[in-house]
Amino acid sequence: MSFSVVEIFYTLQGEGFHAGRAAVFCRFSGCNLWTGREQDRESSACRFCDTDFVNIAESGGKFPDASELVSQIMETFSDYKHARYVPYVVFTGGEPALQLTTELIGMLKERGAEVGVETNGTLPLPAGLDWISVSPKAGTDLAVKSGNELKLVWPQENVFLADFQDLDFDHFYLQPKDGPDRSAATISAVETCRKNPVWKLSLQTHKYIGIP
Repeated sequence: MSFSVVEIFYTLQGEGFHAGRAAVFCRFSGCNLWTGREQDRESSACRFCDTDFVNIAESGGKFPDASELVSQIMETFSDYKHARYVPYVVFTGGEPALQLTTELIGMLKERGAEVGVETNGTLPLPAGLDWISVSPKAGTDLAVKSGNELKLVWPQENVFLADFQDLDFDHFYLQPKDGPDRSAATISAVETCRKNPVWKLSLQTHKYIGIP
């Protein structure tokens, strides 16, 4: 199986439970909720996505098989060595469940990496993942109803906390929606977490400090 990748980059995880952790991100192209083209945004299932998963960066492209993609990912890590350091790979998109395979996950774990995914949760995931982060979108049905963190972009019209907080996740986060109303969204998320303390606040710290 070949893989279509927008970019592969080494940075710090900016949000959720692993915020601040060094990681290599592999961003797949393609999504089942939006084409990625602005002219299609208003007719898409998800209208607020702020990620470019269409324009291919120098680090991306077509990878003919899992072996070549794994090699590129592992070469992107720093050369740092320590007994306590475990390389962490995050598959994101677009929607990574469209391309992610058990073979790819297994090959990375054979190289000593932990493997996580950031998904909209509408498609089944392959086995073997170490960390599952689901970000539900309004008007969609979840196929993934258990995992490590449920990270809900807030606010969303016709989205209610009660629809999610009894699902089988270890952590529940509200993440203020980015955009021109981010300040108001942040205030709303803070107050909502105060009133519903099963939820924790997740900020996109990478955007505040200017890293990928």
